[in-house]
Amino acid sequence: MNIVVEKQPKCVATLRVEIPAEKVTSERNKIVRNYISKSRLPGFRPGKAPQAVVEKRYAKEISDELQENLINEAYEDALKQEALKVLDFGIPQNVTHHPDGTFSFEATLTLAPEVQLPEYKGIAVTVPPSAVPEEEFTQQLDSLRERFAEFNPLEGRAAEMGDLAVIDYSSTINGQPTDEFLGKPAGYLSGREAFWVRLDDKSFLPGFASQLVGMTPGESRDIPVTLPADFPVADLCNAEMVFATTLKELKQAVLPDLNDELAERLAPGKTLEEISTLIRGNMQHERQRKIDDMKVNQIVAHFNALVDFELPDELITQETQSQADAMVERGISAGMTEEEVQSQQGEIFASAQHQAVSNLRTNFILQEIARVENITVEDKELVNHLFQIANSRKLVPKKFIKDMQRAGRINNIRQSMIIGKTVDFLVEHAKVEESTEATLND
Repeated sequence: MNIVVEKQPKCVATLRVEIPAEKVTSERNKIVRNYISKSRLPGFRPGKAPQAVVEKRYAKEISDELQENLINEAYEDALKQEALKVLDFGIPQNVTHHPDGTFSFEATLTLAPEVQLPEYKGIAVTVPPSAVPEEEFTQQLDSLRERFAEFNPLEGRAAEMGDLAVIDYSSTINGQPTDEFLGKPAGYLSGREAFWVRLDDKSFLPGFASQLVGMTPGESRDIPVTLPADFPVADLCNAEMVFATTLKELKQAVLPDLNDELAERLAPGKTLEEISTLIRGNMQHERQRKIDDMKVNQIVAHFNALVDFELPDELITQETQSQADAMVERGISAGMTEEEVQSQQGEIFASAQHQAVSNLRTNFILQEIARVENITVEDKELVNHLFQIANSRKLVPKKFIKDMQRAGRINNIRQSMIIGKTVDFLVEHAKVEESTEATLND
């Protein structure tokens, strides 16, 4: 068998195969003998039909099986001969049965990237202390109080920081309405009526709320805002916007006292102490989850800073689409309209592609570490994991596993488990330092 592999950039290789006539004939004869032994043709005893009759009756089936067997064997030989890591063999092209009995074909292979691992044990990561800060716990209790707040009108004075303002506004850029300037809908940036905004530096857009200070209900004011360089809408980065704003009302939130009466309103039958214990426990669990995510993110960033290699374009395209679909789904769940999604399509795909490249690179690095460290998932572990998934979805486990097998998803699930184990391995071997200067927003 003559096998030639020509590697090309972007993890692509061209495979050319020519199989000698004697090999083709030998494989065909083996297939024909198998068909003869299993044949059940009228007028002949089982397995005793003449070869010529069987070949004529099953001509297409024999030809298809011969071609499939020859191609699959060629793939196996190519993997061994060239030590290839093939992600996708593609569809055979130029498949030819030559007059002299030889058989040839070509295929475009998608190869796994060649990963050169840096040192991956003892990676330094910095995280905040695991204990829930008391001020965060207090803020959480205050947010519960806000659920039952009463909003009383503020009269006889101008707006101050901390107030709640009800405003109407519309925006322009260079004197043009924002939608017109962009040539597409700008969503909430274009304008709103009866919009509630707290006079706080973190509310709405940077520098907006503070410029409402001093206004009285009924007063209008043009409020200029320069958007930051990293604003999510690329067309508006560093843009200077003017918001024509009318203050309709001022309100003050009056919070209820933090006591057992409030606890009863939050969860009938519970005391404030019981609710506080539950809240602190939930916050501790969530904080630890975020700290664990920080460790993983810093390890991933460490690899991405040190390791660079080409990725298959096809995989990047697939992963980018997957990430973009997920971003759109999250956006719609968060209240984005179809028009807003459409207007931000370019930004969404740019962000999705960046995330896709990072995800793929990280995945290949982790796979290589798993190979080097011999990190595997035994069949028993896999089955137990599948049972847990089925039970969580209230499905019959055996049927669920069969459905996964038919869909060809079992290996993907096993690989995901291996990646998870590898991440745990890296975190276990990381050099973790707690610092009060680190925050969960880092």
